[in-house]
This record gives sequence, structure tokens and C-alpha cells, in this order.
Amino acid sequence: MAKEFDVAVIGAGAAGMMCAATAGKRGKRVVLLDHAEKLAEKIRISGGGRCNFTNINAGPANFLSENPHFAKSALSRFTPQDFLAMVKKHRIGFHEKHKGQLFCDDSAEQIIDMLRNECADGGVHWRMPAKVQAVAQNGAGFVLQTDEGEIHAGAVVVATGGLSIPKIGATDFGYRVAKHFGLKLVDPRPALVPLTFDAQEWAPFVPLAGVSLEVDVETGSLKGRNPTGARFREDLLFTHRGLSGPAILQISSFWQPGTPITINLLPEMDLAQTLIEGKGTLKKQLGNLLSQWLPSRLAEGLLQVHGLDPEARIADMKDDTLRKLGRAVNQWTITPNGSEGYRKAEVTRGGVDTRELSQQSMECKNVPGLYFIGETVDVTGWLGGYNFQWAWASGVAAGLAI
Repeated sequence: MAKEFDVAVIGAGAAGMMCAATAGKRGKRVVLLDHAEKLAEKIRISGGGRCNFTNINAGPANFLSENPHFAKSALSRFTPQDFLAMVKKHRIGFHEKHKGQLFCDDSAEQIIDMLRNECADGGVHWRMPAKVQAVAQNGAGFVLQTDEGEIHAGAVVVATGGLSIPKIGATDFGYRVAKHFGLKLVDPRPALVPLTFDAQEWAPFVPLAGVSLEVDVETGSLKGRNPTGARFREDLLFTHRGLSGPAILQISSFWQPGTPITINLLPEMDLAQTLIEGKGTLKKQLGNLLSQWLPSRLAEGLLQVHGLDPEARIADMKDDTLRKLGRAVNQWTITPNGSEGYRKAEVTRGGVDTRELSQQSMECKNVPGLYFIGETVDVTGWLGGYNFQWAWASGVAAGLAI
């Protein structure tokens, strides 16, 4: 069995397979290693099994990083249209859903098969399952200690992902390699993840579990030249422990522990103004009226939380009371006590500090021949296919540079 390669790619996920195929088709002798028994499980379970493989709107503004300009180069050189061309070449049916999200018509397995075939076209050698214990420099190249013996390579690409979803094999291996070579890390934390609240504070909302509606949600500052926050309009889902749904997954990447989030449960309506101006014409009881605009369980729950009688007539209520209700609906401000963690997180925010890497090639500036791509790096996309696009783009950038 061959032990000498031009390139060793560690991690056979989205970024790793893309990189291996790209380098292989350029004539490089590539070995692709992964410790998992099943190939690309994260692709397989994504998008409800149909793989939200990119977003036609993907651009640098859809990504978070402590170095926000880093992703521009790779994303501009391998775009959603470039990936779509590959999907079409392999005759994979796809469709667009909400806000530019592209999904397979049939199954995520088609994307896995496509990447496996692309690797085959590049003559990529596979070692799977094969666990890499250590990576060290060896003269002008590297030596990998694996449970199948030593592998020597001129270049090493680390594509092992982040800490999200440990049940399918996520590990901190990429971060350990980075530390071994003296690279700085941006502290990893769960992202695209449901948020949780203090059990006592959340108790009145537990009966609302399962209620869903479209909202505006925001956190942090949206002002100044470098805003630290964000605002999204997406669906919100109440759970027994807190809040989930696309709105919360999106905002979770921007949320900082100890800070509040603000939710507008009726983004198309100023509730206080509507109620106050309608006191003379809105003859219904408060509960019935609110249930016209909000899910009935939510309307009932909000009135109960704020001590308001659902049978009260609008005409009999004080303006101040209606303003208070309006703020509760249009500016519900609540502070999470944490998140559901890596177990439920779709991605990991943070990772290898991008200031350690070349934005053109993903190569370490101080360790020639060592590359980091995909989720291992401190580049985190929004919900909706953006993280896959970063995997494809960063994988191609490294594969073309090696």
C-alpha cells in the first residue's frame, strides 16, 4: 500500500472531498483519510436528508469571522453557480426553496456520490476508516501517524470540521493540529443552535412548545461602521426549554452570552397603535382580537403572562395597558442563559484564526504546506446553504494552490 503522497487531506467531508478532487484532477497524488465508518454523515443528514448544498445569494456578507474580509477571495473564485455547474454535470435534480436555498430533489446521497465520483476522476486514494493520531513536519514535508501506519506527504490539508453534532463523529482534531503548529484559535462555540432560558423564567412559556410563527429577531448593536449585531426575519419555534426555528438559529451565531435578544412577534403591525386607534371600532374582546393576528395558543399565553383578561373589551382598556401589551408583542426582550450546545448546533463558530492563513490558498503563513479549510476555520455562514458554499470554495482554493 502506497505511503508517499503529494497531498494528504484529513477529513472526508464536504470541504475535504472537494479539495482532494480538485488537487487530484490537477495531477497531484492525493490520499484522503477519515476516521468515520460512514462517508460524509453531515452531508447525509443536512437539509432533512435532501442537502441544502448552497445558496444562490451566497457572498461575503453572509459570513461571520473575526477577520470579515478573509472569505472574499475563495468565495469570489468558486461561486454557487460553479457548484451548480457540477451538480448539473452529474444530472442531479434540485430546487430552490426559501431565500435562495438549493436542495436536491431526491437525496443528499446524490451529493455524496457526486463528490466520491469527482475524487475518483482525480485518482484519489482512500484510507477510511483510518484514524490520524498525529501530524509532524518531516524535512520538506509531513509525516502522519495513523492506525494504518505512517503516511508521508508533501502537503497536509486539515478538513476535519468543528465540534458540532458529536454523535456523528465530530472531534477537536483540527484544533489540536493547529495548536501543535503554534497557530492561534478563535474560541470555538456552538452556532446555528437553539437558545435556552432559565427554567423559572421560561416556565410560563413551556405550554407554548410547538407554536411557530414568522418574526423579526435581533441582537447586539446594528449601528456604526462595524455593527456587532444582526436582524433576521424567519420562523420562530417555541420549545420546552427555549426558542428554536430558523430565526433563532440565525441569531444564535451573533448572540453573545449575557446579552438579550429582541423579538417582534408581529413584524407587519404596530400592535399598540392599532389597538389604541381602533378603540372606537374594534368591538371584540382582547383575546379574540389578538388570536386573529397571532397563533391562538400564543395569544392566550401572552395575555396570561402579562396578567391581562382575554375577555376584556378593547374600548374599556387604558392606553398605557395597550402600549405595554404592544411592547410585549413588538419588542419582546429576553436574555438566554445559554444554548442547546454542540449536540444541537449545526455548525461551530470560531476555529483556526484566519490571520494565520493566506486568504488565496488557505495555507498557513508560518507553516508552508499546511492548509486548513471548511468549518475548521473561523468562517461561519448563515443558515441556508452558506456553510456548504464555504466548504466548496475553501476546498477548491486549497486544491488549486497545492
